[in-house]
Amino acid sequence: MINGKKVVVVLPAYNAALTLKKTYDEIPFDIVDEVVLVDDASKDSTVDTARSIGIKHVIKHEKNRGYGGNQKSCYTKALELGADIIIMLHPDYQYTPKLIAPIAGIIAEDLYPAVYGSRILGKGALKGGMPIYKYIANRCLTLFQNVLINQKLSEYHTGYRAFSKEIFSKIDIEANSDDFIFDNQMTAQIFMAGFEIGEITCPTKYFEEASSINFKRSSIYGLGVLWVSIQYRLQKWGIGNFKIFRTKK
Repeated sequence: MINGKKVVVVLPAYNAALTLKKTYDEIPFDIVDEVVLVDDASKDSTVDTARSIGIKHVIKHEKNRGYGGNQKSCYTKALELGADIIIMLHPDYQYTPKLIAPIAGIIAEDLYPAVYGSRILGKGALKGGMPIYKYIANRCLTLFQNVLINQKLSEYHTGYRAFSKEIFSKIDIEANSDDFIFDNQMTAQIFMAGFEIGEITCPTKYFEEASSINFKRSSIYGLGVLWVSIQYRLQKWGIGNFKIFRTKK
């Protein structure tokens, strides 16, 4: 716990057996109360590895639900466990668990209800090996989104995210896609609900075992990002009524 608030780390996993233990071993358990791993029908020994290293809450999807579907299971379980602060950490060791404490602290001190680990603040992205085409696409998409959404995030596409439980009482994540665009839809929902998002500089690593999507899927994701941003602006103007922005009942 931190400031009396329960901290739950969620690990959306797919074929993460080779990097899971290294990620898990760096989680600061002096403040983290629970860890939840959701395995999205991996083809390797992710589930067995998770149980062998002591993760108590392991959920296995019998069929692959996609990155967004995995997160839905993660957040649902974390809330069931009574989480006040939920931190999503990829078990592929692309993002360092060593930032969990400062990220949780920002939320626990009521500075921001959501915090993103940004690869773009500083020079962490290219230094860590981000492909140049992904870096350029990230910067272009982020500029487009900041203009349409009227925000100033350094990036919208990080996979290192933390949320206060209050956010989930105001937005409907089940209305979002089960694919990679889930992250972007959730960010738009958070802003639409009137919450702010803080950022912290985050180094990143790109290596063979780290998860990544190919150029084709990246292109599809990019088009989806543009559409989410347009939906947000139309909704703000009152000429759109999109289900992802409907008030949660």
